[in-house]
Amino acid sequence: MIDPGKALLLFGFAVAVTAIFLLPKYGLYPRWKHARRGMQRVAIEDALKHIFNCEYKNITCTTESIAGALLISTDKSAELLTRLSSMGLLVTNDIGVKLTPDGNSYALRIIRVHRLWESYLADETSVPSTEWHASAELAEHTLTPEEAESLAAQIGNPHFDPHGDPIPTPTGELPPKKGRSMLSLNSGEYAVITHIEDEPEAVFAQLVAQGLYVGMQVMMIERSNERVRFAADGEEIVLAPILTNNLTVAPITEEEHRITSPLSPLSSLGIGEEATVLSISKAMRGYQRRRLMDLGVVPGTTIRAEMQSASGDPTAYNIRGALVALRQQHADMIFIQK
Repeated sequence: MIDPGKALLLFGFAVAVTAIFLLPKYGLYPRWKHARRGMQRVAIEDALKHIFNCEYKNITCTTESIAGALLISTDKSAELLTRLSSMGLLVTNDIGVKLTPDGNSYALRIIRVHRLWESYLADETSVPSTEWHASAELAEHTLTPEEAESLAAQIGNPHFDPHGDPIPTPTGELPPKKGRSMLSLNSGEYAVITHIEDEPEAVFAQLVAQGLYVGMQVMMIERSNERVRFAADGEEIVLAPILTNNLTVAPITEEEHRITSPLSPLSSLGIGEEATVLSISKAMRGYQRRRLMDLGVVPGTTIRAEMQSASGDPTAYNIRGALVALRQQHADMIFIQK
């Protein structure tokens, strides 16, 4: 005969297990299904964004290119394309795939959120530039259209993101791609950097480490299959061609350029020396730039290096009668005339 107590205990255990797995909204199975739907939506949106970027750059988009961009197998990529086609978001032709008007609008919404979020991080926070893209990759799938428009209004409805990419308007308008690869410049030709590609991340990190930024003026010195030498902010930079190809520039005339002589950073100022601020690098953005300007670091201000910490960093500077400690990484982006 079955013990009633044990039977009741077993029944209670079975109910508890069932609840853990099947309880609506909070059960493991409903939560798994919700997470799976979220992952499928992310894959759909990432694929649409990749296809749009291919079309924008006049590059053929294929099953293999989507698989590479999304880090999935070609079989999964083919399944994803089939689903997008059934949703009316793309069509397939003998060359590759092409977005429908609905697919194009969907992709532009995702891209708008991504670039707005990068602009927000660049101008309103102190998040390093190497982390903007990864953060925006998450935000583009989570921000609602209403939140995106609120964010746009908060940061002044910018037209370009910090990498130089145009931000689609709320109605989906996007200017055509402009500029040309820096590799197309000839020796002695002047240009201004209009775009820095942020993928792959490792390449972007190397360009940032060189101090390159959108709006920087450059002059080509030498270009070969092995290396590219150019002047930027009065300093010579040497890059491999594969890195240089991630820089888009707009040529300017010699009369328009401002590269006259090497620019001295504030960090080159010796203790006891004075100098006048010429400018703050455009690479210094957001909170850090506003902080420097609030402290009086503006063109025409006289700065005197007073003392260094025991480790040599930071250095204390006399700025309008106040001592301000600045790290070298920040002092490097303040240009002076001794």
